[in-house]
Amino acid sequence: MKIFLLTLVLAITSCAAPMSFSDMPLSRYDKNTEYGIKDRTDGFDIAVLYSKYELIPASDAVAMACKSSLTSIAWEVSEKKGRQIAPINEQTIKISMGRNGLSGMTSCRAFATAKWK
Repeated sequence: MKIFLLTLVLAITSCAAPMSFSDMPLSRYDKNTEYGIKDRTDGFDIAVLYSKYELIPASDAVAMACKSSLTSIAWEVSEKKGRQIAPINEQTIKISMGRNGLSGMTSCRAFATAKWK
């Protein structure tokens, strides 16, 4: 019985952090989103960390919001730089999901390369 309870407690409290695809520093974008940009000669790399509290986990919704944040921030950055980027194919966006069972936070890290037109 003790082993069962210990296993149950570990299962409930276990946490999984999303894998990082880069080591670039992140800046706050909004209450749920942080992002980082690394310039390249043909465009820029963009990394996003999106986290949201969810009582009932909905990883698909967080993944969609994460990808959407990445593409919209990429377009915003390109506008600030005065250049246009080619559309980012959703299938080229690398994502990693994680959930902290204690805090109820579901997190997503996304990474892509935005290329100049």
